[in-house]
Amino acid sequence: MIARLFSPRVWLSILAVAALVVVVLPVLHLAVPEGNPLHVSAFVISVLGKFMCYAVVALAMDLIWGYTGILSLGQGVFFALGGYAFGMYLMREIGHDGVYQSDLPDFMVFLDWKEFPWYWAMTDHFWWAALMVLLVPGVLAFVFGYFAFRSRIKGVYFSIITQAVTLAAMLAFFRNDMGFGGNNGFTDFKRVLGFSLTDPATKVTLFVLTGLYLLAALVACRFIVMSKLGRVLTAVRDGESRLLFLGYNTLWFKLFVWTVAAVLSAIAGALYVPQVGIINPSEMSPANSIEVAIWVAVGGRGTLFGAILGAFVVNLAKSYFTVAFPEFWLYFLGLLFIVVTLLLPQGLLGLFADIGKRLGGKKAAPAAEEVSA
Repeated sequence: MIARLFSPRVWLSILAVAALVVVVLPVLHLAVPEGNPLHVSAFVISVLGKFMCYAVVALAMDLIWGYTGILSLGQGVFFALGGYAFGMYLMREIGHDGVYQSDLPDFMVFLDWKEFPWYWAMTDHFWWAALMVLLVPGVLAFVFGYFAFRSRIKGVYFSIITQAVTLAAMLAFFRNDMGFGGNNGFTDFKRVLGFSLTDPATKVTLFVLTGLYLLAALVACRFIVMSKLGRVLTAVRDGESRLLFLGYNTLWFKLFVWTVAAVLSAIAGALYVPQVGIINPSEMSPANSIEVAIWVAVGGRGTLFGAILGAFVVNLAKSYFTVAFPEFWLYFLGLLFIVVTLLLPQGLLGLFADIGKRLGGKKAAPAAEEVSA
């Protein structure tokens, strides 16, 4: 079944990229001296690791928007919750190495907290943190999704509600009395599972784990959309009223894919935090969630590969513009979204497929169509 998810040519391409991430780049970073032209710097490893986390969020967004037609403007909440859940463990791992050399994190000592809040219990255990990364966003998504989908809220109304929930969560986490670091969030991490986060080997390990997770998320999403469940999801997108007339209870289909997308984003957030070194409420901002939708639109909705491509392309452009022309980045992002919406409704992947058809004729078309169809 797994072998039938992609054509042999696509599988070879995926395995080639996996080999690049798992073997080639780590070797060029760890084994090649810094003065060598082939050396891959720690900055590149960090940036690519961050982009791969974003790509998983884009995959989750494509699963619920591109295939199911649910436009969520709150996907950043689940990403940030996963980051905070794992960040609590990382803060406990600092131990007495903080500025105040206390069992409590520095921000709690600064705010004159005397003990951990009850919801910090057991956060010094890695297994508990990993469990919370899955449960907290998953349960929240299930409960919210159940009441929203049960009330038949959809379309622009659902988008507005998710955006409002995102804003409310961000404002709540900005409060110092929430016990999550307020405006500064969590930072100054030292170790994970006893290994120093400044050690190049630890950074490479996190990078490799992120790459493998991106591959696993891609295969899982492809498995869902290629199954009978996937056909029901696309039917929900294209004509939910007809499905209801045929006797399908679309609530549980939408709730399943909504919860899966939330958990996928949360795990990406957990991998993001130790690589970037910080998590704060700005990750929950509505603007960030809107950017996720733009990644998917730019790459190509309903393709999965397009979501990954869009995440990398937009964030590479962001890295360039925020350094070279910081005051023009938001204008460029808005212009990019307008151009893609008006001129490239199938995104960059659809554009590449059209170019392949024109250059290669009918023989080259099936390979391009398999990716974009």
